[in-house]
Amino acid sequence: MGAPGLDTRRLAFGRVAELYDRARPSYPRQAIDDVIEFAAIKAPARVLEVGAGTGKATALLAERGFGVLALEPSAAMAAVARANCASYPAVEIVQSDFERWQARERFPAIVSAQAWHWVAPRTRYARAHEALVPGGALAALWTLPRWDAIGLRESLRAAYRDAAPALAPGFPMHPASEPAELAGDWQAEIDASEGFAEAQVRLHEWSCEYSAADYARLLQTHQDHILLERERRDALLAAITAVIEGSGGAIEMTYVTRVCLARRGGGG
Repeated sequence: MGAPGLDTRRLAFGRVAELYDRARPSYPRQAIDDVIEFAAIKAPARVLEVGAGTGKATALLAERGFGVLALEPSAAMAAVARANCASYPAVEIVQSDFERWQARERFPAIVSAQAWHWVAPRTRYARAHEALVPGGALAALWTLPRWDAIGLRESLRAAYRDAAPALAPGFPMHPASEPAELAGDWQAEIDASEGFAEAQVRLHEWSCEYSAADYARLLQTHQDHILLERERRDALLAAITAVIEGSGGAIEMTYVTRVCLARRGGGG
């Protein structure tokens, strides 16, 4: 059996929407400051969000007074986002992927937090160009672990090798992964795109401590772990829990939030 297709992988989060909302961290406020400063937008401007998830970045924008039209392909995730943003009348959650959505207005900024890699590479920059005003900003955010700074990395790698050897280290929470690969080479992508320039990448490092149970819950919100067969996933989580419990009962995760910015060109 081959690897799951794009839709299966990007919709997998809907299976655990409530857990995702509880277990996943939000984004540093400085990251949102970067987007606002680069885009030169002021409330109550309305921005487009691609891949809203359960509304974590949506709420950070809305609490600054911005309107947000937020696209989310998973019905379950969109439902949680609507509940989380119910107190913000200028937020609209639309269940749709970006590829099939039809823009009826143009926006001064597009924000995609932890989701731009799920948009089809062949069309995402063309669709963004269509949806932005000339000079509008594209902002893609990723929060990724810094495995080189995490003391339990090698013990966790051994747990993955023993309990889930077939799980490829293609996504960031696998301790054998190179997390920055998920975000790609932003400068090269913008240089290769038609209609975008002024590529920038800004980094914000921060940390979070998890108990063994909380870390196991976090892993269950990542699609590569969600899509493991249940018996294999249970064995992996048990092995990871044993590593953390055997090392004092907690794991300190160092993260870097990458804010990738670019500007739409003037014509069109």
